[in-house]
Amino acid sequence: MFAKILIANRGEIACRIIKTARRLGIATVAVYSEADRDALHVEMADEAVAIGPAAAAQSYLLIDNIVEACRQTGAEAVHPGYGFLSERAAFPEALAAAGLTFIGPNPGAIRAMGDKIESKKFANAANVTTVPGHLGIIEDAESAVMIAADIGYPVMIKASAGGGGKGMRIAFDAAQVREGFARARSEAATAFGDDRVFVEKFITDPRHIEIQVLGDKHGNVVYLGERECSIQRRNQKVLEEAPSPLLDEATRRLMGEQAVALAKAVHYDSAGTVEFVAGQDKSFFFLEMNTRLQVEHPVTELVTGLDLVEEMIRIAAGEPLRIRQEDVVMRGWAVESRIYAEDPTRGFMPSTGRVRTYRPPQEGTDAGITVRVDSGLVEGGEVSIYYDPMIAKLITHAPIRSLAVAAQARALDAFAIDGIRHNIPFLSTLMTHPRWKEARLSTAFIADEFPDGFANHVPTGVAARRFAAVAGAIDHLLNQRKRGISGQLHAARPVAFDTARVARVGEQHFRFTIVTTGGGALLRFEDGGLSEVRSTWRPGAPVWTGTIDGASVAFQVRPHLNGVLLMHGGAVAEVQVLTTREAELAALMPVKVLGDSGKVVLCPMPGLVTAIRVTVGQDVKAGEPLAVVEAMKMENVLLAERDGTIASIAAKPGDSIAVDAVLMEFA
Repeated sequence: MFAKILIANRGEIACRIIKTARRLGIATVAVYSEADRDALHVEMADEAVAIGPAAAAQSYLLIDNIVEACRQTGAEAVHPGYGFLSERAAFPEALAAAGLTFIGPNPGAIRAMGDKIESKKFANAANVTTVPGHLGIIEDAESAVMIAADIGYPVMIKASAGGGGKGMRIAFDAAQVREGFARARSEAATAFGDDRVFVEKFITDPRHIEIQVLGDKHGNVVYLGERECSIQRRNQKVLEEAPSPLLDEATRRLMGEQAVALAKAVHYDSAGTVEFVAGQDKSFFFLEMNTRLQVEHPVTELVTGLDLVEEMIRIAAGEPLRIRQEDVVMRGWAVESRIYAEDPTRGFMPSTGRVRTYRPPQEGTDAGITVRVDSGLVEGGEVSIYYDPMIAKLITHAPIRSLAVAAQARALDAFAIDGIRHNIPFLSTLMTHPRWKEARLSTAFIADEFPDGFANHVPTGVAARRFAAVAGAIDHLLNQRKRGISGQLHAARPVAFDTARVARVGEQHFRFTIVTTGGGALLRFEDGGLSEVRSTWRPGAPVWTGTIDGASVAFQVRPHLNGVLLMHGGAVAEVQVLTTREAELAALMPVKVLGDSGKVVLCPMPGLVTAIRVTVGQDVKAGEPLAVVEAMKMENVLLAERDGTIASIAAKPGDSIAVDAVLMEFA
């Protein structure tokens, strides 16, 4: 076994690998760019080496810098994590030349399967059914248009060296092919240093199901069941689960055996994933093979009881697999949410900056429910513009799917992040969505269910009443604390405090009286209904946990004028708790209306302006591209929302701009 390994990555996956290495008694070396000098993985590792500037192309993607860091520290092996150099055959070759071990598959397997074009050619030769498409390299946009016409729309334009949703575009006509071809090539070059793309048929209403395989250097390969990864946005996975609600045992075995046969054909010798696109009828086609550890590997770990990072390290050290196929048993159900630094209410645009509050839910197992958080962030840390927007993964495991989903919903409600925008409200909404709960999934799920994008919603009905109950209990606690302040002047006669309150939840008003009941609060609503609220929450804490009528719940809590801002289950509401007289007066207050800013084009996220597509005085139509802004390795095309004439342009290519900065103005 190795005495010391280097992790050629950053963020949550670097921290994840360090945890396993530490448990195995292996010393670790972290590498970091200038942007990551104070990152968590640097603090966690036994040693850390600076490898270059913030841009990945000048640090994490430079093989020579990684090899030199190994030489400086005496690391014997390198774990690549995922992304960056993890699927480049040149990396393990360079390590071998330097006398170092790569904790991953052999270069031949990476070349055969890691390249999307070559993997499809190899699969075809091995009689594995693949998605129809053009497997040659496409030189220009017009060639892509001709190929797409031959295949038939819709088509998918994909980076050959791609992964993580980078360098991928769906096109429904020739114009979208031209635009998608340019964006895919540019993103691929930025993210992977390889701008080759290919085109294949896009199968409508599919499901994305993948098989986890594990192979050693002695010819043994097993499959560890499947993961369902159908909930995607912009071709990037958002939710994953294991097992898949679609598969039966017979289909699972067929997919697993095909994945093993493919892995054996390339002498695969590490953890890898064979991905399939599946029809609702359980038909399936080979899509690609990822020759690395997947982001979503924790759900497989929780249902199999295996540590995939440990298995990778043992395989790289030459050990044979410790399990046979008959030893693999999937127990229970696991669900994973990816926590991204992005604003769901602004088209999921990336968000960067300093994280003021970062309080993940409590990890551990209780009553058969497991909560796990894989993260590379700490409170006070910074989310950089240079890297992927994923900041954490939240994983729950339970005996059955419905309990795992319910546990995931509770854990999301208890996950507090401030200082940047994030997608937790969106994830919480997904957890309560009937179609998700019923497992009626497809890769078009988000596009189908949120065609106009995502907007925070105010709770209604029973949910709104629960918001009112929590806000009422919080207001009651704060009032009790105020009455206990020392040094107050005594009134000339006893003061009878009014226990009647009005909670305003959006446009809904809830009238109630409140009394203290041995550590809790009892609310009697105007309609005669009762709610008992109990909690150990203290003022200032960002998460309120407790029970409402015996049911355990968690709410995000933030201070707000005459009340609190509450978030729960994807719903958000500024809840004011007022006395009866205050409510009467508040109803007379005028509502402030924001002025029209429709003439100004604001940047929806912080980023780098890579192109300005219009000029001053140009007439544009709604939907025409105005500018391209790059953030977190994704290029975002900003489109005109209305017809008009460009009056002024305030930015130029190469400018780094903040969120809501003015890009241009219409006449």
